[in-house]
Amino acid sequence: MEPRQLIEKWVDAFNKGDAEMIAEFYAESAVNHQVANEPVVGKSAIKQMFANEFSAAEMVCIVENIFQDGDWAMLEWKDPIGLRGCGFFQFEDGLIVFQRGYWDKLSFLKAHNLPIPN
Repeated sequence: MEPRQLIEKWVDAFNKGDAEMIAEFYAESAVNHQVANEPVVGKSAIKQMFANEFSAAEMVCIVENIFQDGDWAMLEWKDPIGLRGCGFFQFEDGLIVFQRGYWDKLSFLKAHNLPIPN
């Protein structure tokens, strides 16, 4: 399966809010670095990150664009409340080995009435 198709399936899993399902897209030693946060290393830590995030806020990813370049896919997204961002995913053997995401953390926290760190 091409990276673009894998991102489409990843978005479906994300929108279901299922940490177990989304974790299956990651290699055991994958790194997920949402630049507003510290990098998360390893499939089980990534699964826990998603479980925590899905329990803290209702999140919806609406695809605006997906681009593919070799073993990389780029996702441009928005959500129903107006937040926007993008993600870069590197694949090996059909699994995400590296992910980097860019989005406005302050706007996200305010929109979901979550605590703002000092």
